[in-house]
Amino acid sequence: MEFFRVDLLDLWRGRLSLRRIGVLIDSLMKKAGRSTLLMAMDERAAWADSDHLLARVSDALELSNFLFLKANSEHSEDLELPVPIPRPGEPESQPEPEFSTPQELTDFFGHMNSL
Repeated sequence: MEFFRVDLLDLWRGRLSLRRIGVLIDSLMKKAGRSTLLMAMDERAAWADSDHLLARVSDALELSNFLFLKANSEHSEDLELPVPIPRPGEPESQPEPEFSTPQELTDFFGHMNSL
């Protein structure tokens, strides 16, 4: 094992127990960063935490630009919702978001002003 400097052949030589291997595997699963074992068990581990955060920031920026243009453009009907960056271990298709109608927004803010 790369991180613990343990030879797995010691299991057959009688110098390593199954319990010890279980403890080492459990600690590998909790280890920060990328590991082959973790990627085999969970596809999301193919990306580091910073990669996931950058993808989320990029998606949020694209969405905020879309909403800004949608609110301030005369031709907002032609704009398409930005496609999020595909991430490992997540389903390809994302549900379409539902936007409120102008009447629902008017009712909501009218209710907020009456409080």
